Amino acid sequence: MSSSAAESVVVGTAPGPELHLLRHGATLHRLVVTGGDGVRRDVSVALPGAAELLASSDYLGGTIGRYANRIAGGRFELDGEKLEVATHDRGNHLHGGPDGFDRRTWDLVSHDADTARLRLVSPDGDQGFPGEVTAEAAFSVAGDTVTLELTAETTRPTVVNLTSHVYLNLEGGGSVDDHLLQVPASSYTPVDETGIPYGGHAPVDGTPFDLREPARVGELVRSAHEQVVQAAGIDHNLVVDGAGWRPVAVLSAPRTATRMELWSDQGCLQVYTGNFLDGTQVSRDGRLLRQGDGIALEPQLAPDTPNHPEWPSAVLRPGELYRSRMAWVFTATPPAGR
Repeated sequence: MSSSAAESVVVGTAPGPELHLLRHGATLHRLVVTGGDGVRRDVSVALPGAAELLASSDYLGGTIGRYANRIAGGRFELDGEKLEVATHDRGNHLHGGPDGFDRRTWDLVSHDADTARLRLVSPDGDQGFPGEVTAEAAFSVAGDTVTLELTAETTRPTVVNLTSHVYLNLEGGGSVDDHLLQVPASSYTPVDETGIPYGGHAPVDGTPFDLREPARVGELVRSAHEQVVQAAGIDHNLVVDGAGWRPVAVLSAPRTATRMELWSDQGCLQVYTGNFLDGTQVSRDGRLLRQGDGIALEPQLAPDTPNHPEWPSAVLRPGELYRSRMAWVFTATPPAGR
């Protein structure tokens, strides 16, 4: 690991958001914002540096690829060809495989006070995926908004699904139990004990996945619903209503009067409540990271999409541009309108 890969690239300035990025994994290593209580705090959950990230399997702050979420058994068919990709999660492919994009050193293409663009070239056959893929992660700060645009191009037909795995804690530490989460999604994706969809999407009505009104995170993760018990919390895909650029989640912390509105152009949102944080890792600020210390809201395609032709496709072909945008908007109170 080179020292330059571990050095922070700073984007943005007070009183607005300030990002500290690592070339290692195109990782969002710090996200400092001014809370509604007037206090500036880091609202991301992170490890001390690149060495600790390499030793971890929790994707803290990383840019995820070549394929975010799970692919059943690491197997799928593309244009009539049966493919196998690397597996490391209960027999399934997860988040790009055991050596995904979050574990690579990205090139810093450009950087100024308010923007940074990083690039990674993934060779043909990387983790079993066909095609050389060139991916870029462009971070920017404007006003109260942090934007990330992820793009990719390929030399051969392949599948691509990129996202950010930033864990948020709007109180700056401790549990997110008292955070309120709202997601405008009328359906979710039930999964088996290994996190793989076992059918189609299902209505959220009458389940803890009905987040159309704000819900306390601590109550959600302690639900007796079999899907929550099986996953030891929430680790599920929500199919967000509507299409195109729109708000896909609102996370708020009453204790710090801080609100984050997440915008995305993706069809789905994986909600993960840090179920596998088990107290064996020490955070950047010296705390033991425990279950529920952060929440990841990951805009993306649905899990196992390559094996579900009835869902929006993950296929990327030569000459096409994969593009995914997301934005975190921080405010003290609900905005009058956007």
